[in-house]
Amino acid sequence: MREVVLDTETTGLNPDKGDRIVEIGAIELVNHIPTGNTFHCYLNPLLKGEMPIESFKVHGLSVDFLSDKPLFSVPTAIQHDWV
Repeated sequence: MREVVLDTETTGLNPDKGDRIVEIGAIELVNHIPTGNTFHCYLNPLLKGEMPIESFKVHGLSVDFLSDKPLFSVPTAIQHDWV
């Protein structure tokens, strides 16, 4: 059985209020054993101002660090091809 385990980090928990994904990670498992296939990317959330402090305490990602990373639409296509 093939599985893909995804992990994300975000600017918060409410997309209706503008919270966005800032990091995606994935690993592939076959029969619950990692195959070595992985995916990872940081994303530019295009935030005005700073990262919400509650989110920063969880993932440690700053707006400055993420400012030169790709926008969500680019790695989404890559993620789709890998999965």
